[in-house]
Amino acid sequence: MKVGDDALGGRLPLADPSTLTHTQQELFDSVMANQLPWANDAGFRIRTDGGRLIGPFNTFLRHPEIALPFLGFAAAESDHTSLPDRVREVVIVAVGAAWGAGAQYELYAHKILACRLGLSPEVIKALGEGDVPDDLSDDEKLAVRVARQLLIEHRLDDDLYHAAEEAFGQQGLYDIGAVMGQYQTVCTLLTMFQVPAPE
Repeated sequence: MKVGDDALGGRLPLADPSTLTHTQQELFDSVMANQLPWANDAGFRIRTDGGRLIGPFNTFLRHPEIALPFLGFAAAESDHTSLPDRVREVVIVAVGAAWGAGAQYELYAHKILACRLGLSPEVIKALGEGDVPDDLSDDEKLAVRVARQLLIEHRLDDDLYHAAEEAFGQQGLYDIGAVMGQYQTVCTLLTMFQVPAPE
């Protein structure tokens, strides 16, 4: 079911592009240049037909001085990760699953991205519900188990750590932590401001 544009900000009104401050405009322009083509190519929405940002991007406009460097961190994480695309994506969906209903926009966008990477709808649904589907590769299952143990139990036991270190190396473990941190921030903002998915 499609959510009306007026409700897409959740607890926040959608920022009017014609009233942005200089720094908000800088953030808006960055999103238009970098995130909009990515979202359009993938097939999920980050703005209304009237040009207002939705999802986490509308929340970012509340403090662009922090959000701009955060988007720089996100770009560096994505550009320099050592993780295969599918491993990275299952970790992102695992983060959204841990946040549940509050992260519906994150799950909406990243289920679409996971599908584009060849994950089946059944596997994506199971991941989004917090499961570790058998149809994932061994490395994908391992990454999901690492993410879920960190997210739910706030620890990583020795056996799981060593298995993940053997599979991904120390840099890969760092990269799992970095992408988790990025999407924990996104899910925190989405949950705090009750930001819905557009459909």
